[in-house]
Amino acid sequence: MKKTLKILGVSLAVLVAVTAAFFVIWSGFDYEPSKQLHSLVDEKKVVKKDDYYVFKPQTNKEIKAGYIIYQGAKVEPLAYGYYAQQIANEGYLVAVVDSPFNMSFFSQNKATDIVKSYPKIAAWFIGGHSLGGVSAASYAYDHQNSIKGLVLLASYPMNKNDFSTSTYPILSLTGEKDGLSTPEKIKETKHLLSKNTELVQVKGANHAQFGMYGKQKGDNKASISPKEQQDELVKRTVKWFNSQMKKSVSN
Repeated sequence: MKKTLKILGVSLAVLVAVTAAFFVIWSGFDYEPSKQLHSLVDEKKVVKKDDYYVFKPQTNKEIKAGYIIYQGAKVEPLAYGYYAQQIANEGYLVAVVDSPFNMSFFSQNKATDIVKSYPKIAAWFIGGHSLGGVSAASYAYDHQNSIKGLVLLASYPMNKNDFSTSTYPILSLTGEKDGLSTPEKIKETKHLLSKNTELVQVKGANHAQFGMYGKQKGDNKASISPKEQQDELVKRTVKWFNSQMKKSVSN
């Protein structure tokens, strides 16, 4: 009996050690911002808070609303810096969440703290890339009265966050060449989106270029450049934000 318990104890210790080693290796791997991203974004003007980055208009434009972004799995938040700064320059305060281990589900409710930190901003949007979009959708689903709309970047909600019976504003931006959130997966989950969803498939776009962090395992090669894809995402997002803000004024 003692021998059996000893064997079990050793086996458990080995399992814990292997699991811990795997976690250390896994947690140390992240998709970093590309060299092109660093060349396009003046990081000295990016405000670093404890657990998020803030991008503001680089001119004296009045801030129309706020936009909170959740990163994709294992992607460093500044990889979305170009997208964030370009949107900010159009009159939006943009906050990119910096989640523990770069996994958004650890910070799903961080949006609440961000909103509270900027009481003068009356309207807020939320969005996210890939897994970050899942977190953003979950938060938006539970806060439809305080979050004005949801932006899904190569992403879709979980089954429990079914918007289909609502008219909640959603913008879904997807990629024609996406090898992870494939066009097939987007089609399969379309029934979870609201009746007030704008669906846009960006031609030639892949998954990784929803940020700027280089290639991603399992993805397809894009037929447009990272900057071309980013500029199209910015254009579509800003246009949608502006339309939602106009609707608020008219209502």
